[in-house]
Amino acid sequence: MTATALKAQSDAVETTLVQLDDQQTADVHVEPDLTDGFHLVIDALKLNGIETIYGVPGIPITDLGRLAQAAGIRVISFRHEQNAGNAAAIAGFLTKKPGVCLTVSAPGFLNGLTALANATTNCFPMILISGSSEREIVDLQQGDYEEMDQLAIAKPLCKAAFRVLHAADIGIAVARAIRAAVSGRPGGVYLDLPAKLFSQVMDAELGEKSLVKVIDPAPAQLPAPSAVKRALDVLKSAKRPLIILGKGAAYAQADDAIRQLVEKSGIPYIPMSMAKGLLPDTHPLSAGAARSTVLKDSDVVLLVGARLNWLLSHGKGKQWGEPFTKKFIQIDIEPREMDSNVEIVAPLVGDIGSVVEALLASMDGSWQAPPAEWTNAIMAKKDANIAKMASKLGKNSSPMDFHSALGALRTVIKERPDAILVNEGANTLDLARGVIDMYQPRKRLDVGTWGVMGIGMGFAVAAAIETGKPVLAVEGDSAFGFSGMEVETICRYNLPVCIVVFNNNGIYRGTDVNPTGHSDVAPTVFVADARYDKMMEAFGGAGVNVTTPDELKRAVDEAMDSGRPTLINAVIDPAAGSESGNIGSLNPQSVVKRKK
Repeated sequence: MTATALKAQSDAVETTLVQLDDQQTADVHVEPDLTDGFHLVIDALKLNGIETIYGVPGIPITDLGRLAQAAGIRVISFRHEQNAGNAAAIAGFLTKKPGVCLTVSAPGFLNGLTALANATTNCFPMILISGSSEREIVDLQQGDYEEMDQLAIAKPLCKAAFRVLHAADIGIAVARAIRAAVSGRPGGVYLDLPAKLFSQVMDAELGEKSLVKVIDPAPAQLPAPSAVKRALDVLKSAKRPLIILGKGAAYAQADDAIRQLVEKSGIPYIPMSMAKGLLPDTHPLSAGAARSTVLKDSDVVLLVGARLNWLLSHGKGKQWGEPFTKKFIQIDIEPREMDSNVEIVAPLVGDIGSVVEALLASMDGSWQAPPAEWTNAIMAKKDANIAKMASKLGKNSSPMDFHSALGALRTVIKERPDAILVNEGANTLDLARGVIDMYQPRKRLDVGTWGVMGIGMGFAVAAAIETGKPVLAVEGDSAFGFSGMEVETICRYNLPVCIVVFNNNGIYRGTDVNPTGHSDVAPTVFVADARYDKMMEAFGGAGVNVTTPDELKRAVDEAMDSGRPTLINAVIDPAAGSESGNIGSLNPQSVVKRKK
């Protein structure tokens, strides 16, 4: 065979081999990169800056929590879903981003739903994500595991509720939930994720493209210039003006502008409890210590992020003086809030930051401070009330009463203004509102609009997680019982939380008796001389029992200095306390005497 022929044969063999190789390559099926529902939920949350999830693991969301943690999201696992939901709700208040609570189906969902409804009522942005049963089984009522039509139940109790059936819709559902939670008046949103959704698979590249990063979810809403002028004209006409700051003002984080409005106008103000600290309670224009006087005697009231609900006697009644003579100006992002109880003569619809800035820009050089007669009368009343209270707060008695114990904690917060105060109870809450001065915004967290007990440990955990600041939780013994098991959660995550339980052996007080003489105690009485501090010790935290204000102050200081989880059992006189604190009128009493 000639050289030319050999070369031709070699070329033919090489061509054949290349063709065979190409054919084999074509026959190999290359799987695309895949993703599933679990990862799409996590990726959607991360894309939108969600860094923490609060929840309780279980079917069908256990792996969602595990995978979220592996992806870098902090997952805080609680002992009860309601407490996890409360944590998510207050995280939303503190950060202006929706707090996320993750629960199992049916009973777990219902536990979280209480917190979701409370968040909506208080205007805290929150998203409750719950696993659920499959739609085709729920709709036919075939008896699936924890079968429940969760979406239908949630709808009346939150701002919005969505169900996701297809993995490709996860991104848009999360985006809609975030936007609904924070836009306009913030609130709670429910996201229903059936178990099958998590295992749905799709192309990873398409999955990534399906995710949505929410842009400007809570855009500024500016007030009408005519509304601003009207409001300022009403304020200028006032002889005895008053500003009321609500927790909406604290949520707005327009702290500098609100301070400027108060100081530039010279108008005295009172803060609702969660607005305390927007300006220090010791500010010269603070009228908190003369609250009853200014509510009754003011002629024009500017409401900043405060609603005329039951906490303000609906804007009418004896607390407000002569009926129908007071003029109200209200700042609220929700137009339907206006005239909800009384006439609002100057509604200012818009977000608080924008409205306050507009008021400041329109206050010209002709603005005059309120008459000295008004401000001097307030100052005199403040001084008299503060002097009257001083002797109660300064006692070093044993057993303690509420005032002497709160006097010690008042000093703690004065020395540590950066600490966050969580507060709930009956007398423990009502008296602390007036006794403990706050110096910085969003440092006081309490029961809010519904006055619901059980928020304490959830709020304390989230406050420590979201801010990194030390937390002082001041709890009535009854209120503590709603969420007390979360002391294990506090110890597990080694959070800088100091809990003080005001222990007076019962609800309101521990001295009621069973009128029948039966061995059962009265409905409001607990185990006498219980040692709540031992609960914290059981989980590795520090437990302390104290009986005097001096002991209480030293124990709290040591706990706050150490950053170690601590529970202080503060022994309060069982006879101290009054029925329902300052809202006894809401607890009707029988007037019928029945014959035995």
